[in-house]
Amino acid sequence: MNINDWKSQVKRGTLELCILSLLSKRDYYGYELIEVLSSWDMIATNENTMYPLLRRLTKEGYLEGYWQENNDLPRRKYYRITDSGVQYLIEMTVLWKTLTKAVSDIQDHKEEL
Repeated sequence: MNINDWKSQVKRGTLELCILSLLSKRDYYGYELIEVLSSWDMIATNENTMYPLLRRLTKEGYLEGYWQENNDLPRRKYYRITDSGVQYLIEMTVLWKTLTKAVSDIQDHKEEL
């Protein structure tokens, strides 16, 4: 395994958490989420990853989508987090904080001789 493979695995495991976190603040359309996430190279994604993930989260009941007209522009499908999505996000956040603390503690660990 090389560093890009490892990065891909880490990203796959955290992208869902990042998307739900953004959607807990306001509604977004798919491409807008891609643009926002592009601000962070480690978590930046593309349409081939984003749209299947949004469909799956919707199917699982964590998100709901709705269409909105935009004047002369084509209509856009926006996503909002559901109550079960908020609960899922809370649980994921607790696990994320526990994981990142454990990794940090391990990296700081010094064996006593």
